[in-house]
Amino acid sequence: MNPDLNLLRVFDVLLEERSVTRAGARLGLTQSAVSHALNRLRYMLSDELFVRGPAGMQPTPRAAEMGPQVHAALNQLQAALAPSDFDPATSERRFAVVAGAYASAVLAPALAGRLAQAAPRCELLIAELANDVLERTDARRVDFMVGSVITAPERFARETLLTEELVWVVRNGHPAFQGGEIGLETLVSVPHVVIARSLPGLVEDGGERRAFVSRASWEDAGAFEAAMAGRGLTRQVGVSVPDTYTALAVASRTDMATLIPRRLALISAQGGRVQLIDPPYESPTVDVSLLYLRERLAEPAIAWMRDLIRSVAAGL
Repeated sequence: MNPDLNLLRVFDVLLEERSVTRAGARLGLTQSAVSHALNRLRYMLSDELFVRGPAGMQPTPRAAEMGPQVHAALNQLQAALAPSDFDPATSERRFAVVAGAYASAVLAPALAGRLAQAAPRCELLIAELANDVLERTDARRVDFMVGSVITAPERFARETLLTEELVWVVRNGHPAFQGGEIGLETLVSVPHVVIARSLPGLVEDGGERRAFVSRASWEDAGAFEAAMAGRGLTRQVGVSVPDTYTALAVASRTDMATLIPRRLALISAQGGRVQLIDPPYESPTVDVSLLYLRERLAEPAIAWMRDLIRSVAAGL
């Protein structure tokens, strides 16, 4: 069996998009052309490959198994045939960056603007953080990850992009925070919006077990809990949310307080929606990291994009 590489490309994009319409849009093909290519592959492989479900086209076990290998093979072929240099002015490359709510709000707008100027034909894909981020990065479906990464396997490079301060946020006009210095007792007197804890560690199979852990919340290494314990105080958790942006939205519309990065809080404060409160205790800073496969710096496009992300972060 010698499948047409164009069929494999359709399969690869369909596996990522899970939609015939979106796959066709990315490939510049009609829906009928995508469906025709999929039917040819189904016949050649004697497998349905994709079945329709509530969340779109779902891969069969055979498709899920062969997907990473097909994607890696296509990438290797593309790299072998690509020019040795990367020309951002003419390239039509797609860069995929995994980012949480914080990086999406703080870094993505400036990055998108700079990319549009320097590489107007390139596309930027911002993907959400999920438990399969290592697999997607290994398969070259993800180029970079931005977040508070605690540990990562040795094959990944990790460098600090930003150092963040944490601040408490309440809605503008909150009756408990009117004038004067805000003490710990006042801060504890209102319910809090708590952001979900760290994502579970992702552990590699085989050999040495190397965990990957990314902090999903913005923690202060126990500084707030220690300050409360020292004063014999406890707090009330009003609501738990999955990310910083949701925490900010809840705090700005209720009488609750939340602890989030200063840069994100300032974006909302500029619109007059919230009030920033410096922690009334010693609070450590948090590093925001850039993560990518070390070996990919040999690719001119990846090296160029890494430098662009670093430059954007330095200007924030």
